[in-house]
Amino acid sequence: LKLQFLYLIGRPSVMTPGNTYIARTARADEVCDMAFVNALPKAELHIHIEGSMEPELMLRLAQRNAIALPYKDAAAVKAAYQFTNLQSFLDIYYKCADVLRTEADFYDLTIAYLARCHGKGIVRVEPFFDPQTHTERGIPIAVPIAGITRALEDGRDRYGISGALILSFLRHLSEEAAFETLAAAEPFLGSIAGVGLDSSEMGNPPEKFERVFAAAAAKGLKAVAHAGEEGPASYITGALDLLKVQRVDHGIRCTDDPAVVARLVEAQTPLTVCPFSNVALCCTPSLGEHNVLSLLDRGLRVTVNSDDPAFFGGYLDDNFAGMIQHLRMTRGQAAQLCANSIHGSFASDEEKRRWLTQIKDVAAARG
Repeated sequence: LKLQFLYLIGRPSVMTPGNTYIARTARADEVCDMAFVNALPKAELHIHIEGSMEPELMLRLAQRNAIALPYKDAAAVKAAYQFTNLQSFLDIYYKCADVLRTEADFYDLTIAYLARCHGKGIVRVEPFFDPQTHTERGIPIAVPIAGITRALEDGRDRYGISGALILSFLRHLSEEAAFETLAAAEPFLGSIAGVGLDSSEMGNPPEKFERVFAAAAAKGLKAVAHAGEEGPASYITGALDLLKVQRVDHGIRCTDDPAVVARLVEAQTPLTVCPFSNVALCCTPSLGEHNVLSLLDRGLRVTVNSDDPAFFGGYLDDNFAGMIQHLRMTRGQAAQLCANSIHGSFASDEEKRRWLTQIKDVAAARG
């Protein structure tokens, strides 16, 4: 029996042979379209703001800051975006980030991303930024924080998009370096909602950063971490047990361990899954073979996200469109994915109630 879900306020109820499905709409099993998806309020919880830099913006910022790039035009930049794994992507990602030098650069980057979100039903964004990528180049941590937060404030006023910033530690660096970054961020913690962990997963397990995550929690910061993208399911367990994360970024390798799947279902821990990214980095062979909807149908609190959209061929709406085309995503699945993203966000309870009610209303009105 295929599992189904409630897309109502509160914890999703899994339909098993012994349960009765509640408030089911007549068209829930129909393949949805993008008009329906765009009408649903949703949050993007896994977006690296540096990874939203389109080639055209990269070239403009390089010219603004008198930085020589090995690309003559945007087409040449896009041609370089051919990856075989996570590390091959990171190698070019960090080179491209070098064009970000000033507060204005980070502002332009972030406001361009928010402009792309506008009109797609995206009501909440919680972007990551990698301060160590910039401080290692001599750029004070205050620079990216000022530019990004100013853009998030303008995005709320201009587009009605709520936002929160997450500071990510680079896991290929030491925990000592992460502590230094946390200390440097101390004056700006009012602008930071939480900490995350990204970069090269293999060989850099969660336990490497247990102490710095505990220190961040003591400062009142939320916690998320990349786990189970290329790394094993045990990294998901480590992120939960040692880093005390509120949500797991990626998490698609959870299926390697049934006990991990059962735990995620029971706790309703959000997974911020990134379909296009997983295909681009060869974590899954094709979009048609991605496990995002099978995870959803097994009762996990899955969300859909774009990760590094400028590098991986699409933004949040493109990921949804791809799932319609290749996975025949239904209206019920789309509504549940959007509700999951709201539940999994760090937005206020009042915001969550409002958006979840809107999801229920859209689903009911459109059948």
